[in-house]
Amino acid sequence: MPKSTNDNASTSWHHDKPAGIPRQPVPRRISTWIVVLVLWLVHWLPFRFVRLLATMLGTLLYLLPTSRKRIGLRNLELCFPEWSLQERRRCLHRHVIELVSMVLEYGYLWFSSPARLRKLMPIEGLEHLQALEGQAVILCMPHFAGLDFGGLRISMETPVVSMYSRQKSGDFDAWVEGRRLRFATGKIVSRQDGIRPALRALRQGYRFYYLPDQDFGTRDAVFVDFFGVQAATITGMSRMAHAARAKVVPCYPRRESWGYTLVIEPPMADFPTQDLSQDTRRMNALIERQILIRPEQYFWLHKRFKSRPPGQPGLY
Repeated sequence: MPKSTNDNASTSWHHDKPAGIPRQPVPRRISTWIVVLVLWLVHWLPFRFVRLLATMLGTLLYLLPTSRKRIGLRNLELCFPEWSLQERRRCLHRHVIELVSMVLEYGYLWFSSPARLRKLMPIEGLEHLQALEGQAVILCMPHFAGLDFGGLRISMETPVVSMYSRQKSGDFDAWVEGRRLRFATGKIVSRQDGIRPALRALRQGYRFYYLPDQDFGTRDAVFVDFFGVQAATITGMSRMAHAARAKVVPCYPRRESWGYTLVIEPPMADFPTQDLSQDTRRMNALIERQILIRPEQYFWLHKRFKSRPPGQPGLY
């Protein structure tokens, strides 16, 4: 495993940078160049101004009668039946603003210096990860706005492997991959290639930045409660922790007025067990607790309850 080093000029914990930074692919399509140019311009703006811009754009987007808006309201109805319709709409409105903010903030991720990124996302609880030096670690990150910010930020402290879904545009996909690897501080593997490459990297000493909380169907999943609703939930975190003898460290990004705080929690005790369903329900309970801190920052537009237990009707 790459060894960490102490930087006398900083309290951050840095690992040795691998030799050679991958060359950034040059976009070939005009559409990719437009996106790159816009986000390059955005990265020069103060964080608070970008947030103000996202608030205006997000409000306009929220007013559109889209199918995703209906999915979001349905998810909030299922998860928070005690909320009034007005409370759900208010939460979803804030959530759309969070998503627009997240998109604009890719400008920081793609173009800002390491020093600026550290300033925009300090880490709370880094000592929990430092204490596990030399051990296999799975970083459990639910789908919050800011998760990509968190992935790049933690890779500046320790070698990280993460999974991604390929984009429809190969040109844009290559650009995004290059930006994610621009500090040569980790590796990414395609979700379409399965879990084995990530498991192999985990055994090689990379920390696995794992997003286990979406509905990918019933394969390798069990139905357990998520806010009181049976949800198809993949059992990969428990199985990978078993296979790699890894510690599971929960984390999440918390938006602040000036940026984010990446919160790293203590490793889960007595995890995994021999009971996959119990482990998976415990993971969902952990995610529920994190969501309640900032409900609007969780990704509500995904059909989290699309898969249903045999004999149960669809919820959408």
